[in-house]
Amino acid sequence: MNKKYSAEPYRIKMVEPIKETTREQREMLLKNAGYNPFSLKSEDVYIDLLTDSGTGAMSQEQWGAMMVGDEAYAGSKSFYKLESVVKNITGYQYVMPVHQGRGAEQVFLPQLVTKAGMYYISNIHFDTTRAHVELSGARAIDCVIEECFVMDKFHPFKGNFDLVQLNKVILDKGPENIAGIIMTITNNSAGGQPVSMENLKEVKKIANKYHIATIIDGARYAENAYFIKEREKGYEDKAIIDIAREMCSYADAFLMSAKKDGLVNMGGLIVIKDNEELFNKCKIRAIPYEGFPTYGGMNGRDIEALAVGLMEALDERYLKHRIDQVRYLGDRLIEAGIPIQFPIGGHAVFVDCKSIAPHIPADQFPALAVTNAIYLEAGIRAVEIGTLLMGRDPDTHENVGTKMEYMRLTIPRRVYTYKHMDVIADAVIHVYEHRNELNGFEFVYEPPILRHFTATFKPVK
Repeated sequence: MNKKYSAEPYRIKMVEPIKETTREQREMLLKNAGYNPFSLKSEDVYIDLLTDSGTGAMSQEQWGAMMVGDEAYAGSKSFYKLESVVKNITGYQYVMPVHQGRGAEQVFLPQLVTKAGMYYISNIHFDTTRAHVELSGARAIDCVIEECFVMDKFHPFKGNFDLVQLNKVILDKGPENIAGIIMTITNNSAGGQPVSMENLKEVKKIANKYHIATIIDGARYAENAYFIKEREKGYEDKAIIDIAREMCSYADAFLMSAKKDGLVNMGGLIVIKDNEELFNKCKIRAIPYEGFPTYGGMNGRDIEALAVGLMEALDERYLKHRIDQVRYLGDRLIEAGIPIQFPIGGHAVFVDCKSIAPHIPADQFPALAVTNAIYLEAGIRAVEIGTLLMGRDPDTHENVGTKMEYMRLTIPRRVYTYKHMDVIADAVIHVYEHRNELNGFEFVYEPPILRHFTATFKPVK
């Protein structure tokens, strides 16, 4: 295993103090939050790994760009700067900013649902994507390769579509009933795992055969491009931006939560290759939900910061450090014998809580138990990616079955140091060593959709 990790390709010019709490304080804080880490106040968290969405640090170039942001309601010069950058990266014709990724999903996904009983297929839908698919009147089907579920086995692209299964689902449901195929890159719920260029190309061939639209969920597309450069033959000498352009060439639309690989605290994108009619439909829906199509719920300052951040995220030195820092944490856990998704993903380390707490059944949420335990141990906030997040089937109302019960240790961009990774590793190792003491949780309050955000729980006695 390569143990060389790159140093931060930046200097730190501003610091924010972080508060430490006692275990007794954390016990009360977690109880008051209904044992749901989402409901903790950020000031009561020592190291915050809940998400990498909008939690990164911006560069001096981004802060400088914000000073010249144009606050015009329509047709601002900031928009045209962003449009130029996005067209350069994607090669697409039509660009619309939105306030974040779920804004893109809310506007775009209903456009392809033309009748009842339709489906979206993905390698794995993420939580908000799945929710917006269902809100659009469709149903979500996942078609990831089986190797994704073998935690300790190396596969360079565990996020890939199972092409045989994809073809079978299309034929079983009928091509006319498939609203679209969503290519999630990297594949978050699979453990931050990348998708190969060859797989994207083959998915597009299948989609073209049946006249089905393909959509990239590109929240972490730059990280995916870096993995392709590292692992896929023929791409080792290509520039990251060229790899990104080729990935985009295998889709008809690109939806993005820019709060990840846009390196901003707020923002998103709808980008459409060449379908003007579809773009016009999106504009009509965007106006009442997101605002005028040249600002889409964003202010000029944030649009300027995004135009800069999109290019910074394609810098190979930045990406190497980003991936190395996550790998460092994962390597420490592997060395301690802790089961994680391997190889280590791009934005997070995914800890296999089904293996850590086999005595806790899925409907008592083993990953939530581990997640709460590391907060109690060290004030570290992580997130459950398992049965709780998957929610209930919209038709049967039963818990959706999942083979994965992960705790996601999500690393914000350009925020923490390697020493913070050591603190995280030490806490997870301590919880692992006391894993037989873990208990499950049951609902006190369960929301009907996206339940993991606001549900409350109590320990199972």
